[in-house]
Amino acid sequence: MKIDVHSHLFDQRYFDAMWRDFELERSTTPQGQTLMRKNGYTYMWYRDAFFDIEHRLRVMDKQGIDMRVLSLSSPNVYDWQGARQVELARLMNDATAAIVRAHPDRFAGLGSLPLADVDSSMKEIDRIVGELGLHGVMIGSNIAGVPVNDARFEPVWAKLDALRLPVFEHPMFPPNLQQEEFELPLRVGFIFDTTMAASRLIYSGVFERYPNFPYIMAHTGGALLMLLQRLDNGYRLFPDCRKHISKPPSEYAKRLYYDTASFYAPALLMAHSIVGAERLLFGSDDPLIGDDTALVEGLPLPAEDKAKILGGNAARLFGLA
Repeated sequence: MKIDVHSHLFDQRYFDAMWRDFELERSTTPQGQTLMRKNGYTYMWYRDAFFDIEHRLRVMDKQGIDMRVLSLSSPNVYDWQGARQVELARLMNDATAAIVRAHPDRFAGLGSLPLADVDSSMKEIDRIVGELGLHGVMIGSNIAGVPVNDARFEPVWAKLDALRLPVFEHPMFPPNLQQEEFELPLRVGFIFDTTMAASRLIYSGVFERYPNFPYIMAHTGGALLMLLQRLDNGYRLFPDCRKHISKPPSEYAKRLYYDTASFYAPALLMAHSIVGAERLLFGSDDPLIGDDTALVEGLPLPAEDKAKILGGNAARLFGLA
């Protein structure tokens, strides 16, 4: 069974809300992309086919992918404020659950949390796992500029840990972006904000205090795995890097999970050598990239390792038959 853990929900109401509530420039490309532009970079983009579930099912059939785990991409709901953020989170969680109910053998779903309001987030976690029957949550690499290790989020991490609820990390744009070029916020900023988020969570002791929930990092963890020795050196050299943890950062990083959406065989082989097949999960970044399984299938790894990466690990973590 092949399961894609990095697949995004597209709902017209969400995009209508972005057009209505934010100041975004619209442009189209000859390839049929609608670009939502902000300060010189692409804030989000789509093709009309992204909203067509039947089309997406046909793509899955063509690629031989049995299930996709749906979640919101950036900006998630974090750029909305107050009650509007809570409203959008509930709307999109309902939309995710509706797709999963309609196609329970093809889709699983991850809910979003209105993290600017921790009390509402705690209630939404209960709704996600109870009423909606979703399979985990998606949390961004920063929450409208607030670091994910900020003390205000401690009750959220504690609740997720108590429930052993899977968390899929997806990057957000780095804080304080100004005029940019060459789509660097998407191409590079995302990767390093993922890396910063994981480093903050490790050094702040979140994974030491709450070791029981699976934390899955998008894009093969950004640059985290390449920096483990550097992070460990920080632990050895600086008191601030030992203040909240009792082991070197690499020990926590090896307990996390990583998708394959770096789309780069050397990076995947490095990840396999560091964390093993049990910690890797297939991710396509569908429909924005929509990679198939050929890269993973072509890796010089044992067949049993590929089976774990392509679906076995996801089925175990998310409780999928």
